[in-house]
Amino acid sequence: MAHSGVPLGILPAGTANVLANELAIGNTMERAAKSFDQCVPERIALGLLSTANGNAPRHFLLMAGAGLDAAIVHGVNNKLKDAIGKIAYWIGGFSKVGSRLPEFTVETEGREFLVSFALASRVRNYGGDLEIAPTISLLDDQFELVLFEGASSFTFLKYMMGVVARQHQNMRGVTILRTRKALFSAPTDSKIHLQVDGEYVGLAPGSVEIVPNALTLLVPPEFRSRRPASVDETAWTTLPTR
Repeated sequence: MAHSGVPLGILPAGTANVLANELAIGNTMERAAKSFDQCVPERIALGLLSTANGNAPRHFLLMAGAGLDAAIVHGVNNKLKDAIGKIAYWIGGFSKVGSRLPEFTVETEGREFLVSFALASRVRNYGGDLEIAPTISLLDDQFELVLFEGASSFTFLKYMMGVVARQHQNMRGVTILRTRKALFSAPTDSKIHLQVDGEYVGLAPGSVEIVPNALTLLVPPEFRSRRPASVDETAWTTLPTR
């Protein structure tokens, strides 16, 4: 549907229903369908993931992740996910505790960061329950890039507690910034996994970029009022510790 004029309406039937939560249209098909009469078409940007593995570039609507969360997506047991839903991802995450996480570099806005988890998000909501990108909106032609430093899995337990408490943007080792493009490296001694919208898509190296004016999405009228206050697109929420 990218670059078409056909409006997209969402009927939630996924594991986390991130977009339905973001739009506040409900988590059931029936409730979402009833909202269509009041929804209005809004032209929005999409993300585009490109990799060096020979696959065609792939559009995405919500987010792209590199590193830890994509590794969890890659390793999750699908039968377990069907049985217990989002809890399967938490089990996958806790299975990483005690292991050393592979690090990679992210290049954006003329800077380079060494991280083990990077999320380029178009929505605030993450996994249906968490708010990881605090100021972004689908109405913005940008990503909110959330970067987590450190190879210790125990550090990520601290980060996740910060995310749950919505205090991670104030934590040492976390950087949040606005951008339209980012490059993810591929170290020679480890695999860096990639995911878009919760679906595994392969290995880095790769890049994400904004594609403006790419999709017509049906949104509740009040969603238009959620556009965040204007921010400097390269402003740092938390400066890197290096």
